[in-house]
Amino acid sequence: MSRARGRAARWYGEGPLHLVLMAASFALAGYAGVRLLAGGQAWLVVVWFAGAALAHDLVLVPLYSLADRTVARALGRRRTLVNFVRVPALLSGLLLLMWWPLITRHPPGAYESASGMSPDRFLGNWLLITAGLFALSALLLAVRAVRSRRRATKGRPSASH
Repeated sequence: MSRARGRAARWYGEGPLHLVLMAASFALAGYAGVRLLAGGQAWLVVVWFAGAALAHDLVLVPLYSLADRTVARALGRRRTLVNFVRVPALLSGLLLLMWWPLITRHPPGAYESASGMSPDRFLGNWLLITAGLFALSALLLAVRAVRSRRRATKGRPSASH
């Protein structure tokens, strides 16, 4: 059994669980694609995917690469801290992208009947979630700093010696 597993790992490059998960994800994506394209307006789906790929590659990648380099340069030697900015910014950006129509109220009144909520609250909620994400990241950074300071002082003799 281990011989077959080793041969498969050399052939595929990963373990069997990875292969099963990849096959399942491709099957799910294929099923979703068939369902989307069976809706009668397949060209709209194709245009949306092409537009999303172009917008991502030509607009978003340069923007968030520039922002990431700016933060890394501002931190200087402390580049290990950049993830404490990256993670909350990424999550906040994804939430903004997902809820963009509700945050910007575009089109006006379109989602109020479906969600049952006033569109006035989405911008405030997104800002609160963003503030919470950055506060949680700052808290984790503070805990990390305290732990590293304790470890650094643990091995040193006391000042009275």
